[in-house]
Amino acid sequence: MSSISLLKKNVGVILEKKNLNNVVARVGLVLDISGSMRKLYKNGTVQKVVERILAVASRFDDDGQLDVWVYDNEFSRLKPVSEIDFENYVEEYILNNDLIHKFGRNDEPPVMEDVIAKYTVEDPSNHPTFIVFINDGGCKKTIKKPVVQSSDKPIFWQFVGIGDANFETLQKLDEMEGRFIDNANFFHIQDVEKISDEELYNQLLNEFPSWLKEAKEKGVLS
Repeated sequence: MSSISLLKKNVGVILEKKNLNNVVARVGLVLDISGSMRKLYKNGTVQKVVERILAVASRFDDDGQLDVWVYDNEFSRLKPVSEIDFENYVEEYILNNDLIHKFGRNDEPPVMEDVIAKYTVEDPSNHPTFIVFINDGGCKKTIKKPVVQSSDKPIFWQFVGIGDANFETLQKLDEMEGRFIDNANFFHIQDVEKISDEELYNQLLNEFPSWLKEAKEKGVLS
């Protein structure tokens, strides 16, 4: 059994538990590639994160692909990853790619605006979009604008803080005013390597079901 098959099985357990089995969704992954993330890219942790989120995309996705972005103070939209080509994805398409700006400081709004543009302007769909956004601290307060701007769009932002930095902005997401519906959630993982698949998927998919329900009730999703 390949590593992805096993991960998909674990995703399936949580989907069953949360009544998400019949949901079709597009899945995107946004990865912080600021300077403080360097070690996690080099030691294989980020590759494992890609694989674990790919399993969610494979279970949910309309085309089995995971769309990927990386960002520091610039951002890049990368080649989507699938079950066929996930091995060494980080090494090959991120670390060895000289066109990608990496290990600078972090600036979230530009990449968020590109995510919104992709799913609402370039490639709109009737399916919801589930975005996993990995950040290792110091997220800018200016994320309020894209979060509010996308709150009447079929996009749900699941922010994941990793490590032990400051996540003040993300911790206040639930209090963010001016949104059509609550379209974002945040949880923090001290050590990505130590969290079990079940716990990770349980947290990842914690608020998505209630967002889906409200998005349908308010006409954001048909």
